[in-house]
Amino acid sequence: MSLLSKFKIGQQYETQALQFLQGQGLTLVERNFRAKCGEIDLIMLENDEIIFVEVKYRSHTNFGVASESVTRAKQSKLIKTAQIWLSTNKKSAHHTYFRFDVVTITGQQQQIEWIKNALTEG
Repeated sequence: MSLLSKFKIGQQYETQALQFLQGQGLTLVERNFRAKCGEIDLIMLENDEIIFVEVKYRSHTNFGVASESVTRAKQSKLIKTAQIWLSTNKKSAHHTYFRFDVVTITGQQQQIEWIKNALTEG
């Protein structure tokens, strides 16, 4: 599979996750924020809380569930990238709360799971 094909597939599932989250009452702030240290798929707003969302897709669970691919190294990159976004984005100045969520999409049924406060300590 080419890199472009993977990118298009990734965009498709990010759009699906975005639509799901908007259906839950969240508002899109930014999509695919990139910094040298990483990328955040979706940045959403729920009430007065900024939510950094990592979207993961798995066609099956033979090699584990999608959320397991958010390793400590990936979490570290997400945190560093979020810090950059927070420090450079004036939209965030009046929001005092933020969290990191993971939205997984699994299988042909495309089952969606929304894991709030998904990052682990330590």
